[in-house]
Amino acid sequence: MDDDVLDAYSRTVSGVAERVLPSVASLTVVTPRGTGAGSASVITRDRHLLTSAHVVAGARRVEAAFLDGTTVDADVVGRDPLSDLAVLRAHDDLPDPVELGDAARLRVGQLVIALGNPLGLAGSVTAGIVSALGRSLPTASGRVVDEVVQTDAALNPGNSGGVLADGAGRMVGVNTALAGIGVGLAVPVNSTTRRIVDALMTRGRVRRAWLGIAGIQVALSPELAARMGSRTGLQVADVSPGSPAEEAGLRRGDVVVELDGNRVVTATAVQRLMVEDAIDRRIEVTVWRNGALVDVLAYPRELATP
Repeated sequence: MDDDVLDAYSRTVSGVAERVLPSVASLTVVTPRGTGAGSASVITRDRHLLTSAHVVAGARRVEAAFLDGTTVDADVVGRDPLSDLAVLRAHDDLPDPVELGDAARLRVGQLVIALGNPLGLAGSVTAGIVSALGRSLPTASGRVVDEVVQTDAALNPGNSGGVLADGAGRMVGVNTALAGIGVGLAVPVNSTTRRIVDALMTRGRVRRAWLGIAGIQVALSPELAARMGSRTGLQVADVSPGSPAEEAGLRRGDVVVELDGNRVVTATAVQRLMVEDAIDRRIEVTVWRNGALVDVLAYPRELATP
């Protein structure tokens, strides 16, 4: 179709499809439970692909098929169920990689395009907008993926692991779930996920710290809120036996307001701070206990991943 017949929207979507689809693979995954399907994208020139961790869980064999008819076998280099990301490495050469963008630059209402292989329909493209930002996606591990991108671009089974691209054809998300009619979710491509992907490519796993508390968000008194600069804190509901938190003396009922110099208002905020460089490092935890602020010193340990 001639360019002059297409409007600006159509030209943008068509351009992204032409640019990105050659680098998007349809995955066939053989597991002990049977055969599954998903999507993946080429991310490096040395045969690495990116997909969703749940797509390749238990994989014994993975085959990637591209629109030009090329099929290659691939090995799972590393999976991170806590972020629902996985990296594969193909046995043979692949198409050019997709360009990685930055989901931190996305805005609500911005055009995004989902590319993948829903319901076995290879090379499918749907378009929509960014419906919301900053969503949280629960994973099978019980943790959540932060800053998830919500879109109304149609996603269906088989889309997981595929590309969510911006109007310039840069990958800003990895399609990971269908939350309901008209609601699609994607793990963002940002500085955090880039570090996760790098760790999977180089070490095959991601190291995280573990403190060992569970809690609920509670309102602080007006006086304490003014002092801490936050209206809420995290009340400790449970302390895991033998955990760094228990060893440090944290107790049920404590209200955590600051961790390692950062304000804490939710369990997700604690999770976000439990990164690799916190492992075995002294962390100061400030809690509200019995009407006073108390500083507790903890040494988070490495989290055992599933």
